[in-house]
Amino acid sequence: MKYLVITLLSVMTNVSIGQDLIGAWEWTETGEEGRKIKAVVTFTKSYQAAAWYDAETGAFIKTNGGTWNLVDNTMTEVAEFNSEDQDKIGRESTFDIEWNGPDKMRIVGMDTWATRVDDGDPGKLAGAWLISGRMRNGNLQSINTLRSRKTMKILSGKRFQWIAYDTETKEFKGTGGGTYTTVDGKYTENIEFFSRDNNRVGASLAFNYELKDGGWNHSGNNSRGEPMFEVWTLRE
Repeated sequence: MKYLVITLLSVMTNVSIGQDLIGAWEWTETGEEGRKIKAVVTFTKSYQAAAWYDAETGAFIKTNGGTWNLVDNTMTEVAEFNSEDQDKIGRESTFDIEWNGPDKMRIVGMDTWATRVDDGDPGKLAGAWLISGRMRNGNLQSINTLRSRKTMKILSGKRFQWIAYDTETKEFKGTGGGTYTTVDGKYTENIEFFSRDNNRVGASLAFNYELKDGGWNHSGNNSRGEPMFEVWTLRE
């Protein structure tokens, strides 16, 4: 009976930990010629995105992501974007996860453990967002979030990643990411990788932000120094 109680407690603990993926996780890998690669995966309630880039230079390597679901310790993902393999888009993949306490996890069979960066705090913008409006020539133009061409920004409590892609054509169009803060109405991005222009790695960009009517109003100057105003809508 004592053994049975211990076993049940162990199973209950694994299930509890297994459900607590929301937030950001990081690990490092060793690539060709000893190249150090940094990997980050961000989980929101229903969506996830992973990115790999050179840990020293920030040079972009690859990204993928989509929807996810965890039952016990079995992960099921359906890809919305994949910069390396378009054939995986729309397909379901399943794999098992193992845990080493609440803040370390890995896919069964991998050598490297991922370490939790945050659990969705302290930033105020944690979630998966789709761009739904943009100011053009003084007019706010709506963008249909149901269209196949998407720009998503996914944030944990400390990390962000934006991804531009098309679920119909399966095209990957670009991505970038790093860390962020939200302080006194200012949203600041610190860029660690940028697929379109590696020269932007290391830059910090500050914007005004406001959560209004269920949306995220985002204004300031973009990475090219041009004024911008955008509206983002949280994905369900």
